[in-house]
Amino acid sequence: MKDYLVRGLVNSKNCRVFACTTTNLTNVAQQNHNLWPCASAALGRMMAVTLMMGAMNKNKEKMTVVINGGGPIGTMLCTTNSDGKIKGFVSNPEVHYTYNDTGKLAVGLCVGNQGTIQVTRDMGLKEPITSSSPLQTGEIGDDFSYYFMLSEQVPSVVAVGVLVEEDNTVRSAGGYIIQLLPEATEEDIAYIEDKIKNTPPVSQLLDEGHTPEEILKMIFEDVEILDTQDLSFECDCSKEKMEEALTTLHTKDLEDMINEDHGCEITCQFCNTHYQFSEDELKEILKKRQ
Repeated sequence: MKDYLVRGLVNSKNCRVFACTTTNLTNVAQQNHNLWPCASAALGRMMAVTLMMGAMNKNKEKMTVVINGGGPIGTMLCTTNSDGKIKGFVSNPEVHYTYNDTGKLAVGLCVGNQGTIQVTRDMGLKEPITSSSPLQTGEIGDDFSYYFMLSEQVPSVVAVGVLVEEDNTVRSAGGYIIQLLPEATEEDIAYIEDKIKNTPPVSQLLDEGHTPEEILKMIFEDVEILDTQDLSFECDCSKEKMEEALTTLHTKDLEDMINEDHGCEITCQFCNTHYQFSEDELKEILKKRQ
């Protein structure tokens, strides 16, 4: 199944809904960064939510989400232009914990809960808009539910999941978000709570082959799908952009690279691509600066 997202409306229950399958792009991230299982699950969940948040924007705006909960995984960062393309990384990809009682991936322990979710939206104005909320569990889904309630005053159900094989490949990944509209009643809330309680984990449903549309229809029989969007992990790095970054260095740093190292290598933190610059190329960059 290809990676894609759907956006819909449930008029009878006064809510809007989003669902996505992100198995392929999570696998790309796993391969790019050599993620261990818990890191794959954490970044995979975060990317699924970030992509669905991007679909909430009417305008194509750049959105960057940063999580640092003080856990061993360190900082997690994702960015998207609300176009279905995403890139992301974690500071420490080599983390793997499981809960003793269930054997499930202990994402909360990897991420930690002594920090924040920070969301920055760049809408092309003078200054980007940033909002944040404290982490609650580090399990990602609960934390974004709290973020929507605290920062945007929108009661939301956020369900995300990632299944990882023993060889570290991602078996299934994706999620859904249900957001109440202002007209929602207590009956609507009670219905959603009851359905969610009896709905299997989203990673299990995706692993069984259910599509995002089918998952939403398990919860709301009368959901109206408004549109779909293809999703992918794509990095827009290039040697030209790395050259621009080099031009911002101090003159002495460039001179040291030329005289001592006789060149340099820059690695993109999002996709792990390596860019080589020879001594002559660095001299040209230094000449442009001067």
